[in-house]
Amino acid sequence: MKKYLYKLKYIVLGAMVSLTACVDDELADVGDLEDITGPTPFYTATDITTSEFDCNDVELWANYQFNFTAGSNLAVNGTQYEWTISPSEGVTFINKDLPILEQQIEAELATVVAIEEQIADIEFEIPCETDEDKVTVLEAELEALEAQLEEAEADLSDEVLQNVADLETEISELPEATLQDQELIFSFPEPGTYTVGLTVTDNLGKSDYTEKIITVNQAIPTIAVPEIGEPGFEDGTLFDGSGDGRDSWRAPSTSDWGSVFQINTKSEEGILPEGLQAAKFPASNDRVGYQEIDVTPGAEYVLSYFTAFNMDDYGDLTVSVISANASTLAEAQLEENIVASRTDSSVGRTVDVFQKHALTFEAGDNDTVIILITNSGDESRIDSFDITVKQ
Repeated sequence: MKKYLYKLKYIVLGAMVSLTACVDDELADVGDLEDITGPTPFYTATDITTSEFDCNDVELWANYQFNFTAGSNLAVNGTQYEWTISPSEGVTFINKDLPILEQQIEAELATVVAIEEQIADIEFEIPCETDEDKVTVLEAELEALEAQLEEAEADLSDEVLQNVADLETEISELPEATLQDQELIFSFPEPGTYTVGLTVTDNLGKSDYTEKIITVNQAIPTIAVPEIGEPGFEDGTLFDGSGDGRDSWRAPSTSDWGSVFQINTKSEEGILPEGLQAAKFPASNDRVGYQEIDVTPGAEYVLSYFTAFNMDDYGDLTVSVISANASTLAEAQLEENIVASRTDSSVGRTVDVFQKHALTFEAGDNDTVIILITNSGDESRIDSFDITVKQ
């Protein structure tokens, strides 16, 4: 047995010597295998387009920009990159670090920037507002914010000012972006289709090419979130600080629609979904909530709210989105005028426990719709309306 182990030992040693000889650089025509692995290029493109529209949805400006990042299967080997683009007329390039430095400046000036954004929002809103009373309130808010801005700028410390100056210097010294950068920002002159190619070359001279069709879409205005007046039915929540929690919910004609709902009040926070007041619909079933809101034609929305029931008897509460073509409660109940509707009942519910619901609807051709609240049976309550644009 020992003899066979010795023979096995010599066989292994011989194999090792043979393998060593195969990689001996001094042996003619024998050596390392040629590295035939070339780069496989790929890249990612992220749309970072920004734009601004006026209140009539007219485009004021748009920066059609994409962030491009190149890569390959080779983590080393001194990989080089070369971008191409067609058509190239009007296309410019931006150093990838520019937006990062600009964001750092905004972070240093966070308080000032926040006030400037509030000012910009009001300056945008004023020309679009047709209610003169609201314009007066907005102008007063604008004046107050401008005073806050002056104060915030005066309160900037020397350290913050120096940090901002240093970042601005970094921006001024940024090298221009080139088509040889691994990551850069392409700024396109207009919407359209562009062919963006990438060649990756390693330090052995091997290279490969890939390309994609990049579609730059026309900038579109952001869909505005509709404003619901007194959504939580609280006192003093109208634009001018007035309101009894239901002034926004009164129908244009009591005889055609019915009287506005009552208000249920709690003495402590935390009992209701929002604040101290909720809308109450008594068992007489002769009260309604009516509010007309602006919507964007073609947009889709999610309307949410909370309901609770008295539980002495069966009761239900219906929230409907109605076409503004309806001019009476009877017309609002016609199928052609109902955009969307949801009814919740007291079945399986616990007394005075609020439950959240959601109603999704499409604006269709409507630029205004009516939120209509009605009930039947026992007393019910509703609170804390909210609306979002469904993406």
